[in-house]
Amino acid sequence: MGHHEKIKKDMTIAEVLRKKPNSAAIFMRYGMHCLGCASATGETVEQAAMAHGINLENLLNEMNEA
Repeated sequence: MGHHEKIKKDMTIAEVLRKKPNSAAIFMRYGMHCLGCASATGETVEQAAMAHGINLENLLNEMNEA
């Protein structure tokens, strides 16, 4: 049941990784390599995308399709 929960922009990186462990590869492909950092785990997907200059919609779509 947890596999069908959509990844949303206000979820933290840590939440996303718990719900969809395979999303780590997607974050890495987008250049977000510090997934275990204290700041990254408390950061939302939206904040991380902004900090890295990544298109939020593309990132969310890719994670939700994975």
